[in-house]
Amino acid sequence: MEGSRFGANSGYGLRIEPLDTTVRVWHHGRLLAQSNRAKVMYETRLPPQVYLPAEDVRVPLSDLTDLQTFCPFKGTARYRDIELDQTVIENAIWSYDDALPESREINGFIGFMPNDDIEIDLGGTELQTDDEGNISGPLVDWLMRGAAFLDSPEDFTKALSEKMLESGIAVSRMSVLIWSLHPMTAGKIYLWEKGQNEITTYAPTHDVYDHPSYVNSPLSHVAAGLGGVRQKLDGPSDQMQFSIMDELQQEGHTDYVAMPLMFSNGQINVMTLTSDHPKGFTTANLGLIFEISSVISRFFEVFMQKENAQSLLETYVGRRSGARVLGGDIRRGDGDEIDAAIMFCDLRGSTRLEEEMERDDYINFLNQFFDTVTDIVNENGGEVLKFIGDAVLAVFPKGEIQGEARSSALEAAKTIVRSLHEVSKETQLDFECSIGVAYGRVTYGNVGSRERLDFTVIGQPANIAARLGDFGKKIGRRIVVTQDVAEFGDTAEPLGDIALHNVSVPVTSYAVSANS
Repeated sequence: MEGSRFGANSGYGLRIEPLDTTVRVWHHGRLLAQSNRAKVMYETRLPPQVYLPAEDVRVPLSDLTDLQTFCPFKGTARYRDIELDQTVIENAIWSYDDALPESREINGFIGFMPNDDIEIDLGGTELQTDDEGNISGPLVDWLMRGAAFLDSPEDFTKALSEKMLESGIAVSRMSVLIWSLHPMTAGKIYLWEKGQNEITTYAPTHDVYDHPSYVNSPLSHVAAGLGGVRQKLDGPSDQMQFSIMDELQQEGHTDYVAMPLMFSNGQINVMTLTSDHPKGFTTANLGLIFEISSVISRFFEVFMQKENAQSLLETYVGRRSGARVLGGDIRRGDGDEIDAAIMFCDLRGSTRLEEEMERDDYINFLNQFFDTVTDIVNENGGEVLKFIGDAVLAVFPKGEIQGEARSSALEAAKTIVRSLHEVSKETQLDFECSIGVAYGRVTYGNVGSRERLDFTVIGQPANIAARLGDFGKKIGRRIVVTQDVAEFGDTAEPLGDIALHNVSVPVTSYAVSANS
């Protein structure tokens, strides 16, 4: 009788034993394989798995399918279909064709996927399953009790690495790559190194997907769904799968593993672990990490969901507005009445340019205009609320200093005109704009339908700012402002009381030079 030596408290274990009987595999009475050289693998908390030599399979097999799975003790499993006369059993068998040292005895052997249609006859041998036991210890206890109180992914990465050390896992370096939803960055990489007090965080741009250092890396391999990577670093350099392994070997590391961290939406992130112990990671080490990897994934998923929500809100509604939405201002009507300077910056001649330019060129032209205006608004303490066609609506909320919002908006308007003039000279394109600025009380909050809300400003100052911009186009002036805004500038040319569309009383207005 075959038995198991693993007890409930013996940690993670793996062992392979030969079967001394003839093993046959059947599918509805048809013999799929027969072998007297079969082996059985016992692995903690998994049912025993029988493996047969590939040459003892009696039916045709397909080429390798796209399915791959990874085990830190066995390596990457590749799958094939079984091809019968009238039936194809998809991904019915797998093999480790480059098995890791712990599982070298089944290298190239075939395992059959358990299902109701496949029967494995062990020739009278009975396999004894292990007592599943429980996972316990300081690392698991911390994940269940203390990890939830950490505030950031950096804090979690640092604490996780230190808890691994406390648990006897000889980790010397750990990195975690988490993909994100951000217009500028592809994700975050958190790097911990033993002896360093701080976590190093990298935020690669979307160009990383084509960069050689990523394309030819274990990160790319795992993130592409090609399975994990395990590499002992004590061998010759020409046996290293990736260039980073040479670097780690030279730094004194002895073992390396990269494994997927799966999010609930199927997104594949990557965790890498490096050891500096002379014998590398033990089976018990990697077994524990592999078993808790889904819990680790959930912590990073929660952190990244929060970061994604914040970055997307900042991208689409602005930093201040995004913070208010995350802070709970989410119902229709939620908001405040505030005093603010409102700026409306409209691109001149864009209709003509759209007709003359190729679509992609025109979009790039618009983006350059929006970049220029947004950067200057932010630098002057304002916030872009939205892009309306080829126009920008920005708000400068009243601060503690009297007149600061109006002077900041006025300075931003002048800087925008000057900067766009320079961009026009550099690009030989017509970046000209009309800007209207007004000041007053507005409602700053949520408006819209029950199912579609917009966080914006509503009030007469917003309407006046837009109308002043239109008026500036008609009279050939770049910046037109209300009297209470003009008072906070150096010089302004009176334009008199202007009748504006949908404004009940004339508005005393001034033209401002960008060079004043």
